[in-house]
Amino acid sequence: MKGEKEFRKVRSHGVAVRDALFTLRVAEYRPRFGETWRPRAIVGIVVSKKTLKHAVKRNRARRRVREALRTLPGGLPPCRAILMPNPAVLTVPFPELQAALARALAKAPGRVKAGKSGGQPRRGNQSGGGRVTASMNSTPSQEEM
Repeated sequence: MKGEKEFRKVRSHGVAVRDALFTLRVAEYRPRFGETWRPRAIVGIVVSKKTLKHAVKRNRARRRVREALRTLPGGLPPCRAILMPNPAVLTVPFPELQAALARALAKAPGRVKAGKSGGQPRRGNQSGGGRVTASMNSTPSQEEM
């Protein structure tokens, strides 16, 4: 992810999934303005100085998490996510890190929002609002008066 705006959107609209090794905040995939629709996983890895004081350890944590995400069996679902690893990421065996990431991504909510239609995705203009048809803009008839 690039830019503060994208991180802010994921922080405000995403759902947090906490694990002993990291915190994952996941939001559904939406392309940037003017970008073509190519559903893919976009993950920003954030390691603060408060969590890991030394730059070498912060970079090692980023590299371990990035490699675990890259080699995850089954791949990543299309989403935008922020991953904030804890210091335990440096000491845990690699297969356990991958298993924890897979569990967290499985807990993440579905990519289709459950609206008023009982969990079914909305298609088109079913609410009746928005566009006004020509018959509604015509002059009232004798029956309506």
